[in-house]
Amino acid sequence: MTEAVTIWHNPECGTSRNTLAMIRAAGIEPTVVEYLKAPPTREELAKAIAAAGLTPREAAREKGTPFAELGLGDPSVTDDAIIDAMLAHPILINRPFVFTSRGVRLCRPSEVVIEILPAPLAVDFTKEDGEVVRAG
Repeated sequence: MTEAVTIWHNPECGTSRNTLAMIRAAGIEPTVVEYLKAPPTREELAKAIAAAGLTPREAAREKGTPFAELGLGDPSVTDDAIIDAMLAHPILINRPFVFTSRGVRLCRPSEVVIEILPAPLAVDFTKEDGEVVRAG
């Protein structure tokens, strides 16, 4: 039986696409959750952020999001307020988060996923930008 792997995926994101492809290159077909269509609950989001060893601020995406217009860069904004904003605007959740029995990671860069895969990459993997991630 293959170990369960889940990815919070955005198909519009190159890093997310590369991460998903690396999981598949390791011979694993993950559960793919398009989190913009099916956002996590508050509890799921908070647990994922904590399990990845991040703060909500570190897990928030700035580029291409309403991060600045919502004033989330202000150091006085609380973790709870950042999570509230992520729930109201899921595009603020940085991606991709990957979940395995070996841990949870925000896979930026995409090769971070290798740390938690239950199986190594079977072959070298070429990312969309041409960078090669070596098997092993």
